[in-house]
Amino acid sequence: MKKKPNQQNKQGGLSLLFSIILIFGLFGTIVFAVSQRISSEMSDSAIQNLSESLDLIESTIEAILRSEAEFQKLIAQEIARADDPEEYIRFHEKNQMVAKMSLILSGKAEGVSNTGEPFTGEGLDFSAGGTVLGMQISKSYLNYMGTWSYTIKCPVERDGREIGTLYAEYVYDAIDQSLPDGFYNKQASLYIMDAESQRFVLKPKGMGQRSAGHLNLKDFYRANNIVGDDIQAEVDACLDDGRNILFYHRIREKQALNYMWSVNGGTIYLVGYVPVEAIQQEGRTVNQNIMIVVASLLAAFFLCIALYYLSWRQQDKLRREQDEERRLHSQQLAEALQAAQIASESKTMFLSNMSHDIRTPMNAVLGFTTLLSTEAENPAKVREYTRKIMASGQHLLSLINDILDVSKIESGKVVLNLEKFALNDVLSSVDAIIQPMAKAKRQEFHLEVSGIRHEYLIGDDTRINQILINLLSNAVKYTPEGGQIWLRIIGLKQRSTQYEHIRIEVEDNGYGMTPEYLETIFDAFTRAENSTTNKVQGTGLGMAITKSIVELMGGTIEVFSEVGRGSLFRVDLELRILEEAADRQFWELRGISHILTVVGNPDIRENILSLMQDTRVTLDIAASPEEALARLHSGGSCQLALLDWDDCGFQAVQALREALTDAVPIVLLTEFDTVEIEEALQFGRMAVITKPFFVSALQRAVEGLWEQPSTAVGPEPQTSEALNGLRFLAAEDNEINAEILAELLEIEGAACEIVANGLLAVERFQCSEPGWFDAILMDVQMPVMNGHDASRAIRALEREDAARIPIIAMTANAFAEDEKAALDAGMDAHVPKPLDMELLKKVMKQLNLSYKEPLL
Repeated sequence: MKKKPNQQNKQGGLSLLFSIILIFGLFGTIVFAVSQRISSEMSDSAIQNLSESLDLIESTIEAILRSEAEFQKLIAQEIARADDPEEYIRFHEKNQMVAKMSLILSGKAEGVSNTGEPFTGEGLDFSAGGTVLGMQISKSYLNYMGTWSYTIKCPVERDGREIGTLYAEYVYDAIDQSLPDGFYNKQASLYIMDAESQRFVLKPKGMGQRSAGHLNLKDFYRANNIVGDDIQAEVDACLDDGRNILFYHRIREKQALNYMWSVNGGTIYLVGYVPVEAIQQEGRTVNQNIMIVVASLLAAFFLCIALYYLSWRQQDKLRREQDEERRLHSQQLAEALQAAQIASESKTMFLSNMSHDIRTPMNAVLGFTTLLSTEAENPAKVREYTRKIMASGQHLLSLINDILDVSKIESGKVVLNLEKFALNDVLSSVDAIIQPMAKAKRQEFHLEVSGIRHEYLIGDDTRINQILINLLSNAVKYTPEGGQIWLRIIGLKQRSTQYEHIRIEVEDNGYGMTPEYLETIFDAFTRAENSTTNKVQGTGLGMAITKSIVELMGGTIEVFSEVGRGSLFRVDLELRILEEAADRQFWELRGISHILTVVGNPDIRENILSLMQDTRVTLDIAASPEEALARLHSGGSCQLALLDWDDCGFQAVQALREALTDAVPIVLLTEFDTVEIEEALQFGRMAVITKPFFVSALQRAVEGLWEQPSTAVGPEPQTSEALNGLRFLAAEDNEINAEILAELLEIEGAACEIVANGLLAVERFQCSEPGWFDAILMDVQMPVMNGHDASRAIRALEREDAARIPIIAMTANAFAEDEKAALDAGMDAHVPKPLDMELLKKVMKQLNLSYKEPLL
């Protein structure tokens, strides 16, 4: 008896389920029928939209033509009022609307144009009969720039008498700027066709894609297999009557709606097609959305049943998850405790290293300061102690800068500044820094470049420079006197055509490193410990910073070393290639098409050929001076000679100079300057570039030779007296810093008035006469009023010089956000403390503060 209710409930549930399924099935049938009806109606609507879109394009083009005609009439009226119509045309400025404007006066067969050449009107065909506002429009043609154009001619009347005819040339590309950027999701194809010649004169932007360009209507129809006689006859009738036509035809295995749409009374036509599937896309989208809604309802229904069925299982699962969560939470607490202990140990180690590294130079500063006070009467000792204090202070500052750099990298505040740069400029900057360091230890520094295909790249050249300086300065430090150091820039096989794959190798034959130290070389505050290297000062942060920067650029860094045999650092980077064409105009403007190149080293020859391949300049390569002279004597010619000094020497250069005309410049490629090179430069029209070869360096040398053909010697360096005679207002609350600042400025010949806070600086500037102060040096962290608020207050003063007087931030806060905050407050520049006078001079020069007579 107890089973009957269960059976009834079961049967009732099945009946309910069957009823629900039946209702959903009926609902689905109705939805399907409605979707079919919607699809049909939307297809008809889409065709109507196509006609309206074509009407809109037609109206747009006709409006452009009318606008051009009205503009031409206005110009004709201006010409009629001009005293000298031809002079008016000659000096009429070009604009985006008119490509060329010409005038033929009545009774003359030839006129003038605003492009400078004479104009006859020959080649212009106005026989098609098309007009715009009653003015004749010519048959389309290719102008001297190879662009499809058309000309409208307009009579020029003065006092009711025609005095000439104004011809204005317009390019079809100007129409493209006013047309819509495609329709039917850019699947529609559209051409603009000249009706008379049936040539396609424009393919507007965003109007579909095609496998090949079509030149005319027959080419278009032949390529798309539209060759039926009935269609051709209907199209010809359409062109004769100047009316529109729509017809279906398969194009590229797809059914499409083709159209020819008349513009300006049939002088030009819009020709193209729209795939039927694009026309029906909106209907399919609506149907898909309906089906999605239906499927969602069904899914929701069955999901509710499944959730109801699985509810009891969820409770058990929830209990198991809670147990697992408690276990995981306990494990996380244990791991957090372990991480906190490791962090505490790391903090202790960091503070220990910091204490040692900071106390060492600080001890030198304090010790030599004490000695300085006892030897004040001994000038030699004073100079010696001062030099050592300066060196220790610079070492302490470099340590602080490294710590700040590491802090910024670890906090994620370092952002790469991706800009265009030339590889030659980076290597020249590095060479200028490392060569003197190497020469001071009688070391030989070699710079080699091979396999590079692109000189101009996109990246953070400052950070790349930092990588090179860190690696090379370490190589100089840890290589004994008389050692060898190599920097190699190697172009590897590209993984992508958009990126240059570059390998940087820094190798030395110095002390080398142990295998144990190699495992920790990229950790902060680590240095090789032995009796030799312990004499070298260092923060132990350089390699950690270098590795972080390399990884930030998406590169890799490796190190190979052996004690007593030297080290090799290898950095692989991929830098984006600058997406622009090679500067071929540089060579064309100077008439250089052939360069005689005398280079014996095959690697250097390959590097030159690789970098010059996109310049369209022919390189006549000779392996020796004798071979080059033989070619010249046999009738060879060139407009420029590039000679490797190591392969030629003074005698060969002299012989080549005599064999070439004085008009042919010679550029010497050398590794070091010698006395003989200076003597060779006296031959005339000669310049020197240093190895490795780069196109930009050659261009600068050639540019200098073209500007000063008689000599290759650059301008004399100018001495700078950037601060002499200037008067500063300084806000500085620290008395010692204020005293140092005043003394440093006095040494440079500048005067300085110091106040203790920002409020006093505002008041002093407000009370001063206009022009009394040349610039304001503003500390940031000060009592009463800080530097930012003081700068805003000065900028807000109602006096003429308040907005333009230079305000320079002086602060120990050296992060990028600190500099930005200073600029946002109205300051003009940011100079970090401790104050570097050379940097201050550079800032003064950038702010265009002129030299003044010394103050009395």
